[in-house]
Amino acid sequence: MTENTEKGQMSRKAAIERQAELRRERAAEKLRENLSRRKQQTRARRSGQADETNGLPAAKMDES
Repeated sequence: MTENTEKGQMSRKAAIERQAELRRERAAEKLRENLSRRKQQTRARRSGQADETNGLPAAKMDES
C-alpha cells in the first residue's frame, strides 16, 4: 500500500473510533438519566406522591 492510502485508512479508522466513543458517551448519559428518573419515581411512590412524568402521559381511558 502507498503511504497516502495507509494514512487515509488510519484517519478513517480514527473517525470511526471517535464516533463509537461519542455513541458510548451518549448511551451512558441516557442510562444515567433513566436511572435518576426511576429512582425519583421509586422515592415518590414510597412517600405517597403521584408520579410526575415527562413526555407522553400514560394511556388514559375515556370517561364517556
